[in-house]
Amino acid sequence: MRYPFLDLATVNAPYMDELQEATRRVVASGWYVGGQECQAFEEKMATLAQTTHCVGVSNGLDALRLIFRAFIEQGRLKPGDKVLVPANTYIASVLAVTDAGLEPVFIEPRLDTLNIDPERVLEAAGDPEVCGLLVVHLYGRVAWDERYNALADRLVIVEDVAQAIGAVSRVAGINGTHAAGSLGHAAGFSFYPTKNIGALGDAGCVTTNEAELARTVRALANYGSFQRYHNEYQGYNCRLDPIQAACINVKLPHTATENALRRDLARVYDKEINHPAVVKPLFVDSDEMVWHQYVILSPERDRLRQYLTDHGVGSDINYPTPPHHQSCYQRYASLPLPIADQIAAQCLSLPITRCTTPADALAISHLLSSFR
Repeated sequence: MRYPFLDLATVNAPYMDELQEATRRVVASGWYVGGQECQAFEEKMATLAQTTHCVGVSNGLDALRLIFRAFIEQGRLKPGDKVLVPANTYIASVLAVTDAGLEPVFIEPRLDTLNIDPERVLEAAGDPEVCGLLVVHLYGRVAWDERYNALADRLVIVEDVAQAIGAVSRVAGINGTHAAGSLGHAAGFSFYPTKNIGALGDAGCVTTNEAELARTVRALANYGSFQRYHNEYQGYNCRLDPIQAACINVKLPHTATENALRRDLARVYDKEINHPAVVKPLFVDSDEMVWHQYVILSPERDRLRQYLTDHGVGSDINYPTPPHHQSCYQRYASLPLPIADQIAAQCLSLPITRCTTPADALAISHLLSSFR
């Protein structure tokens, strides 16, 4: 590929010396579970997310699983309760809901933002069996709506910030803050290597302004234990690896820079792509969108992708099959979700990482605009 979609060695190259030193430091310390690197990470992430608490965990899915389980342990949710989720999210969002014994209610997205439709959320929230809302900031775009604040007294509101680190909402959340990760009652982050700020393996965290919730999450992630050999909950082993914490600590201070690089590429695509069979994502020149993916829609998606491949342009499909059509969720397959189905059939992600320069984005735009 002349224009690769993603190459993690290139993405990490600017940080290589610091990453190697961070890894060496952890190995030399003799402390391989928890420790200073994890504590430093939690402090930095709480500051970035504008929350009072952060708990480092094993990955983004576990972050969400632990949140929902903690709410159940606190009696704020119970198995069988309904949770509103976007119909076009990555499956991890839904797995976290069903793993807790909760019932997902799939809400259609808007075609302009590709995020959950607030109008449909408000309508569905009228169901007395609905007790939760999972707000997914898909592709890096903040999905918060100020009207959700009025739901917070009745619904548990969780953010999935796996793709939106550093994103900032135009309107304040329930805590009066604007950073993604502080808008609802709790939030789950992912540091999977492909994310805007990626670890060198799996890693995640939970952020919240609720001390008791953070305490419960931390215990659940540590075999359900607040104190060694005393297990209050039937917990898990979902702790953050200190080597991954150390690597994330290297990259966290550069969050704004990494997001700005992606925004520069999105700006080129938005200006230069011009094709009647291509719908560009709604461009926002601010941290309301941090461009984890640049996703276009086209009824000619498959032909267009092959055309780009033939011309040396890498791409991806995020995501070709929505959760309600996955084999593990066959019971939802007959749900009428035409907008989610349309997005799955038409979405195509273009290169938007450190592997791509503005000149590359310009060339890709011109190639795409010449597609016949």
